Amino acid sequence: MDKLKITPRERLQMVYDLAFFPPRLHEFWREINSSESFDRNDVEQLLADALLLHLALPEKGFQSQRALKRVAGYQASAKAFGIETFINNIAKRLGLNITATTNKIPAAMIRDIKLPEFSHRYKKVSR
Repeated sequence: MDKLKITPRERLQMVYDLAFFPPRLHEFWREINSSESFDRNDVEQLLADALLLHLALPEKGFQSQRALKRVAGYQASAKAFGIETFINNIAKRLGLNITATTNKIPAAMIRDIKLPEFSHRYKKVSR
């Protein structure tokens, strides 16, 4: 994964994907794990920002109430997949330091970003 050449909006979409969409996080890990070279600073910042989205919601300064509710829903859904632990494990494996310096999501990161549908698929056990 070479130096990212994307717009700020595309970058924020990628951060949301990593924070709340398990298939994208797994794909990201596979890309990094199989890559000979990747920009450590980019990866560290992406993972740190993804973890920020799991912090407490801001009280003011966010884009809209709808965006705030969407992030809250994403946070609740993500708990079932252990995404925070996975992000921390990726960082640990790569030797990255991604500790949060705040206790709330920066208000500028609260945007009404839509993710693809995803859920656990349960298999019925035949007896």
